Formats: sequence, structure tokens, C-alpha cells
Amino acid sequence: MNIYAIVILTTIIFGFLLELISESLNLRRLGIPLPEEFKDVYSEDRYQKSQQYTISRTKFGFITSAYSLAVMLIFWFSGGFNYLDLLIRPHFSNDIIMGLAYISILLFASSVINLPYSIYSTFVIEEKYGFNKTTVKTFIIDRLKGLLLSLLIGAPILALILWLLGELGWYAWLYAWGAVTLFTLIMQYIYPVFIMPLFNKFSPLKEGELRTKIFDYAKSVNYPLRDIYIMDGSKRSSKSNAFFTGFGKNKRIALFDTLIEKHTTDEIQAILAHEIGHFKKKHILSSMIISIVHMGIVFFLLSIFIGNHDLHHAFYMENINIYTGLIFFGMLYSPIELILSIFMNIKSRRNEFEADRYASETIENKENMISALKKLSEHNLSNLTPHPFYVFLNYSHPPVLQRILAIKNII
Repeated sequence: MNIYAIVILTTIIFGFLLELISESLNLRRLGIPLPEEFKDVYSEDRYQKSQQYTISRTKFGFITSAYSLAVMLIFWFSGGFNYLDLLIRPHFSNDIIMGLAYISILLFASSVINLPYSIYSTFVIEEKYGFNKTTVKTFIIDRLKGLLLSLLIGAPILALILWLLGELGWYAWLYAWGAVTLFTLIMQYIYPVFIMPLFNKFSPLKEGELRTKIFDYAKSVNYPLRDIYIMDGSKRSSKSNAFFTGFGKNKRIALFDTLIEKHTTDEIQAILAHEIGHFKKKHILSSMIISIVHMGIVFFLLSIFIGNHDLHHAFYMENINIYTGLIFFGMLYSPIELILSIFMNIKSRRNEFEADRYASETIENKENMISALKKLSEHNLSNLTPHPFYVFLNYSHPPVLQRILAIKNII
């Protein structure tokens, strides 16, 4: 093994062990008694169920991670990357088409390998804890739609990147960065209008007390709310949520229909105020800017390593290719990605606290925000006592207890 193989292998194993340690620490904290703040929402039985749900998800996650790691290492050290390249090479004369075929085969194989785990997660674990509403038909159609979108949207942008990196020399990374940035911005406009409705039905919130209250609030904080949508989340799960997506005139706020069923008007207003808080505090804009800058750095580093012979030899490759260079660089970059993800989670958790503060300070009663968070955690069987190290590595949102205590401290 050369230095590239050692770095990549060490990083992969270190990341796996790090996650294993954090998950083990997380499981050990599950014996903590129900926190006082939740005794008005959780029964002891419900609390025990939430802990069992965490155990089931964690153990299942470990099995899938270990399996994926084993499959990847076997494929790597048996020369699978090179074998696949030699297998498809005689059938294509165009490097771009060859690259699309190579990457598509790997992605399809990964999907097939992981399909049993998706099925088990949806129809066994989520079913066991009362969340699953997905039918077999919906499950199959979702995956077929995802495949079709990958072909219609993913394949052309990948082909463009392969062409740019293969034809435009040293400055190709700049053009690729610009192309992907433009694509990302365009997707911000078309995703909520054309793609999301392929998977879920979005209906404008009907006239009534809730709509009036929401629009009155939006007007009071000078938020240009055009409409608010109800998403049929119950089509797949009984879990509740709300989210903000899109950009410019196509931005939209969507509430799960399950959220409407389980929360009061004041609680839903508080949840909406939190989402608007992200907009007002420019969290969405700053995250997009960071993402674009990060993308530029990635493409610059990619331009340095994509044709590196030693990197390809680490995977027993006989030929140096742009498309395999993309894959191998992604694996080489993984330690940096791990570190960046930790810092991005820290930033995201801080943003959540800021959005909570904004909501609490702009609604009539901050207790509605606290009540909404309690109900969300109870309905979704959230882990109320996660280990700090697990939170540090994985949580994009602060633990709900920390959020509630922070809101209570707002004067």
C-alpha cells in the first residue's frame, strides 16, 4: 500500500470507530430518568418506548455501517474498481459516456446492496414504533422517481463536470465550480415547485383561524409570506415536522399534516416563527455562501489530485481516468469532510438557538414554543438524553432539553 491507501484506509476505519464509540456512549446514557421538564408530556411508558426506539435505530445503524464498510473494503482490495473499469472500457469509445456508465453502475450496485436495509428500516423498525405509513407501492414508486430524477438531472450535470475537467486544463476547476454553483442556485428555484410535488402533495393552508394567525404574525415581523402549504407527510410517516425551502419568489414554508393534527394554533405559529427566524437571521443565505465557498475549495483540490497516478495505484487501477479520480478524491477528502461536518453542526446548532430566540421574542408567549418542542419530541420519540460527544459529532440541532432551557432563560 502507498501513502494514499494508508491515509484513506486509516480515515475510513477511524471514522467508523469514532462513530461506534459515540453510539456506545449514547446508549449508556439511556438509563437516565425522565427529565423533569417533560413529565407533563411523557408518560413513563412513552419515555421507555423512546429509549427503545433509540436502541433499535442505533443497533441497526451499526449493522448497516459495518456491512457497508466490509463491502467497500472487499471491493477495494479485491481490485473491484479496476475490474469494473476494464469490464466497461471495451464497450465505450467516449470517455464521458464511459464515466457516466462507471459511476452509474457503482451507484446502482450501492442502492441494490442497501435496499434490504431501507426495507427493514421502513417496514420493520418504523412500523414497530408506529411511525410507518408507507405502502409497498409508495416505497417502490419513490425509488423509481428518484432513479428517473438521477438520470434526468444528475447525469447531465455529471457529464458536464467530466467534460470540463477533461478538456479545459488547469482552470477547469473554476468552470466546474461555476457550473455547479449555477446549478445549485437554479435548483433552489425549481426544487420546491417541480421536484418536491413529485413525491408529496402540497396544498395551500385553507382560510381559518390558523391561516389568519400565521399571516398576521408574518406581517408583524415584516416577512413577505406569499403562502403556506400543508404537506401530506402522513403518506409516509406519522412523524411531525415543518421546513423552509426554496429561494426568492419560490420560497415556501411547509407544515406536515401530522403537525396540524397534533398541535394547537399557537404552537404551530411558534414553529412557523422559528422557521421565519432562520430567514430573518440570514441562516439560509450564510449556509448557501459557505456551501458555495466549500465547493470551490473542493474543486480546486480535486484539480490537483484527480489525475494523480499514486492515488489511482492505491486502488490497483491500470488506467488513469477523470471519473475514477472523482471517486478516489472523494475518499481522500473524507477526513477534511469529517472535520468540516463537525464545525458545520456547531454552526447549525447555534443557528437553531438563534431561531428559537427569535421565535420566542416575537410571539405572544414563549411557552407556546416550549410546548411545541415538547410535543414534537414526544410524537417523534426523540432521545431526550443524548451523550454530549454524540451530539458533538452528529447533531445539527441542539438536544431539545437544551433548547427548552435556553428559551426559559430568555427575558
